Amino acid sequence: MANTRLTRAAATPTSTLKATMSFWIKRSALGSAQLLIDWYTDSSNYTRIAFNDQDVLIFLSKHGDSVYGQLTTNRKLRDTNAWYNIIVAVDTTQATDSNRMKMYINGVQETSFSTATYPGQNTTNFKFGAAKTVGANGAAGEYFDGSMSHINYVDGSQELPTVFGSTDATSGIWKAKSSASVTYGTNGFFLKMENSGAM
Repeated sequence: MANTRLTRAAATPTSTLKATMSFWIKRSALGSAQLLIDWYTDSSNYTRIAFNDQDVLIFLSKHGDSVYGQLTTNRKLRDTNAWYNIIVAVDTTQATDSNRMKMYINGVQETSFSTATYPGQNTTNFKFGAAKTVGANGAAGEYFDGSMSHINYVDGSQELPTVFGSTDATSGIWKAKSSASVTYGTNGFFLKMENSGAM
């Protein structure tokens, strides 16, 4: 059972309106709730990317225990042999509500959701300044069981998938770029996860 996570303390973000998270995962276990990224204040105030016990992907933000924004895929990600690139990009300044939160899987925008709740324009209740946990929830539970690589958090802009990956001209497979050309902002980071001594 997985029991490893990374944490980063809370800090004032570059933006409370715009952010992008891109990372690659390979799943080892299915059928249980598993947290990938969690911006966590407390059990009533957080923003997270996670799998539920049905293996669907969820991007959920709660403020005062009320749902502020949520995307839950109809698609189930159950291939334990494949690497998935997951990107969630937020910009609440957008006039069109569905442009305020976007989700991409392997470079393709996800559009089929069982739940799609979008935040109001210019609202700031995403927890981008909260403490960040990679690989578990902020209360140290629901650990991700699998591998993670090329974890990018961009504080201050909503980016496109082509910033983080590209389609191989020969195989047609979506692949990671070795480094993204972005401004990471105050709270941003890049973890390649090359090995335990060089994350």
